[in-house]
Amino acid sequence: MRYMLDTNICVHLIQRQPPQVMARFASLSQGDVVMSAVTFAELRHGVERDPATRQAAHGALTRLLTFIPVLPFDEEAALRYGELAAAVKERRRDALDKLIAAHAMSVSLVLVTSNETDFKGYTGLVLENWTVMPSA
Repeated sequence: MRYMLDTNICVHLIQRQPPQVMARFASLSQGDVVMSAVTFAELRHGVERDPATRQAAHGALTRLLTFIPVLPFDEEAALRYGELAAAVKERRRDALDKLIAAHAMSVSLVLVTSNETDFKGYTGLVLENWTVMPSA
């Protein structure tokens, strides 16, 4: 494992765009990438949100899970979340983003997101944004 994907990157993979995200993912070996159980919960919410698209969304998520396993949110991740939440208590940040950041930190993985602003200032968290085109 080297990377933990934020929810927005998983959505990009499901939608098969943008091309740079697809290319970066394709360059990795199976086992290099996981998603947090928190991300999985957010994706399941997306599946359940609209009855008209539920079946297609469920199928798309099921296909994604054949390539990206869900890493359980464990005691170490919970400990890291407590530290992180206490350190940034003055900021209004999404609680799920804090949980995902803490989970990535607890297992020393790079968090891949297209919403870098949501995760700035978390000491010790390493971020990558696969939506940004590489410099020539």
